[in-house]
Amino acid sequence: MTLRPFHLAFPVRDIAEARAFWGGLVGCPEGRSAPDWVDFDFYGHQIVAHLAPEACRAAASNPVDGHDVPVPHFGIVLTLEDWQALADRLTAAGVEFAIEPHIRFAGQPGEQATMFFRDPSGNAIEMKAFADLGQLFATG
Repeated sequence: MTLRPFHLAFPVRDIAEARAFWGGLVGCPEGRSAPDWVDFDFYGHQIVAHLAPEACRAAASNPVDGHDVPVPHFGIVLTLEDWQALADRLTAAGVEFAIEPHIRFAGQPGEQATMFFRDPSGNAIEMKAFADLGQLFATG
């Protein structure tokens, strides 16, 4: 099956701040835009930051493997090399992690590198990677 790009629209409190974070720090090329929204190429998927400061709020959490995982959240599955490069870039930029970069489910089905952080508007993001992508949907 060929994966089709997904589309996700999410609220931000400031468009310039979103451009600096998503385009500058995360490295997502910018697509179309208007004064109240901007498209980004999120590793081949379309995410759209919409100016909606009233919709920006802290996420709830759910326990997973000993951590409080922010809910809702979104992200992408990267290669281990790209995941590590992004973790290093975020760390160097002083981004505060909701969950520090680490290996989750070590030695178990679904073992993965993961990290959680928030954009400046409070949107929770999980970036993950698998040494074996075949473990993405592992059940046990």
